[in-house]
Amino acid sequence: MMKTTTAILVCLTALASPALGEAPRPAGLAPLGEAPIPGSNPQSDAKVELGKLLFFDPILSGNYGMPCSSCHLPDAGWAVQAPISFGYPGTTHWRNSQTIVNSAYYSKLFWAGSSGNLEHQARSAARGGVAGNGEDDMMESRLAFVPEYRERFADVFGDDWPNVRHAYDAIAAFERTINQTDTPFDAYMRGDDSALNAQEIRGLELFAGKAGCISCHDGPMLTNEKYYNLGVPAYDGWQEDELAQITFRFELYAKGSTEEMYRTTKDDPGLYFRTKEKSDKGKFRVPSLRYTKYTYPYMHNGMLETLEDVVEFYNQGGGVNEFAANKSDQIQPLGLSADEKADLVAFLLTLSGEEILIEEPDLPTMEPLPSPAAFN
Repeated sequence: MMKTTTAILVCLTALASPALGEAPRPAGLAPLGEAPIPGSNPQSDAKVELGKLLFFDPILSGNYGMPCSSCHLPDAGWAVQAPISFGYPGTTHWRNSQTIVNSAYYSKLFWAGSSGNLEHQARSAARGGVAGNGEDDMMESRLAFVPEYRERFADVFGDDWPNVRHAYDAIAAFERTINQTDTPFDAYMRGDDSALNAQEIRGLELFAGKAGCISCHDGPMLTNEKYYNLGVPAYDGWQEDELAQITFRFELYAKGSTEEMYRTTKDDPGLYFRTKEKSDKGKFRVPSLRYTKYTYPYMHNGMLETLEDVVEFYNQGGGVNEFAANKSDQIQPLGLSADEKADLVAFLLTLSGEEILIEEPDLPTMEPLPSPAAFN
């Protein structure tokens, strides 16, 4: 919902004077097609089924209790409907949990883009100190004690014994099937004029025009995947929750900070941790707006509870945080009326379809390893 003169002029041109009976479809937006599949990890039904088991299996965590699904709950938008994601027992996390829905389309994962693909993201989450907190060799050893996994890894990957790197490949393959391409917005962009009502179309016009959202939320995924500081206020838990304070200091230390920064910083430096450029403090990757009906609260720290709050935040020109010097100059007051804000929210809801729910699989169990003679 950032606006630039160029983006608005382009979008207003695309929206201007549609032919009689022709509904406006802004340039720069498009329906979502099939998810890209990397050649290094081709899909198969057997691999996806293995990945589904592993996604829900706590075997890939330090304490055998933190599966991927613990922070990506299907009935909570495949995320966590709380400001900050759940943490490894004895800790808390420090950022909002992002949905895995349509994550196959991203070119970078996590709020600061630290993973370039789902395979790497799965490994980082399973091993993260305040997430899965697992060790590859330990998790791989556990997999070997499960006869069904030995059989599945042999069938899918040709492993004599389960290879934990292949476990991450399987999880990524499963996640690439959790997509939503049939929203009202997609139907409208494919030519169905009846897919959006009059209010939603007015919201679309605002999205691409006066509100300037399209300057950063464009393309089929409605994100340019760039980084901005919007002035989102710091997570209030860092002032009130001792455990959150410990996690925050741990992350500052682990990701690299000067002594002064470690002692004085009270907010999440975001992209800075990857670049170590002061100008990147407080910047985060633009998220997709798809499936956001179910993924509240919003922003990297969950400090905006509803879509109405998000629209009002942008309408006021963003906020102020510790890294105000880096706030994007694209964030300016929008001057939206109450009716216009309601229209914009109505359009944003069309970016989500029916809730994606699945039945959790029955998980295989460990058994003693067979005697050496059984392998001869």
